[in-house]
Amino acid sequence: MGRRAILVTGATGFVGSALCRSLLDAGVFDVHAALRSSSAARVAGVKPFTVGELSSETAWGAALTGVDAVIHAAARVHVMNETADNSLDEFRRVNVQGTLNLARQAAAAGVRRFIFISSIKVNGESSRPGQALTADDVPAPLDPYGVSKYEAEQGLFELASATGMQVVVIRPVLVYGPGVKANFHSMMHWVRRGLPLPLGAIDNRRSLVALDNLLDLIVTCIDHQRAANQIFLVSDGEDVSLTQLLRALGRALGRPARLIPVPATMLRLAAVMFRRRDLAQRLLGSLQVDITKNRQLLGWTPPVTLSQGLGKAARSLLDDHQ
Repeated sequence: MGRRAILVTGATGFVGSALCRSLLDAGVFDVHAALRSSSAARVAGVKPFTVGELSSETAWGAALTGVDAVIHAAARVHVMNETADNSLDEFRRVNVQGTLNLARQAAAAGVRRFIFISSIKVNGESSRPGQALTADDVPAPLDPYGVSKYEAEQGLFELASATGMQVVVIRPVLVYGPGVKANFHSMMHWVRRGLPLPLGAIDNRRSLVALDNLLDLIVTCIDHQRAANQIFLVSDGEDVSLTQLLRALGRALGRPARLIPVPATMLRLAAVMFRRRDLAQRLLGSLQVDITKNRQLLGWTPPVTLSQGLGKAARSLLDDHQ
């Protein structure tokens, strides 16, 4: 099979920029990158296309010319300080209407496969102890972001049925790696600075996915025949409690985590008092996924262990502070 062109959306983001580099390193792909503006940061060797905002009106013609597969990683993500009067409408405008507009134009352009980076939030916000979420579970999104991702998935499979373009949906759990931001970045800083944390007695279970593992699954799904029109969850295949994760981060950073064993019940009570139940759920709740389907259908197993993934993220953080 000769060289093929791949269009990556969200190409300047945490996942998208690393994906562009990974595709280039494979040596068999010509990479097209969809950019919001002409001044956006670019990856050397990638062919840039300025398409503007993701919406139902975006014109994708030039970016799709000659493209074999689309990897759609662009999205409106969780907004901490929401200003929209109706946040669900805003999520739908970008994540549903924008995605389906791209997919319809991709199908018309003869694109063979459309890989959609969705979210574990389509499955829900938590799992019961010992009952990991699977790709075949009935979806149960609870927030506008999760709802919009689920509606986009539904629209894509309907389009696949109508046009013959193959669709692959990947729902990652929390992704970490070099350059990670938000809550995971904050946790690494807490441990690096030696802050005492009241998180030494948390017995939950969380699935995480190293950036390298997510990228490996995405690249696998570009050509794997059995990936067509399937949904996959993705993780490192190693579930840990928050306490175990912080200790592992400490080992990776070379600075043991200072953890105080405060009971989870007390932390939940404090979260209710300070109206931070959402934070308590993210820190104290369980969210496990089962990736057996990936192994059985694709023969895919995570190439990077949790320890290796944390080590790479930690080295990047330490390098940034030297």
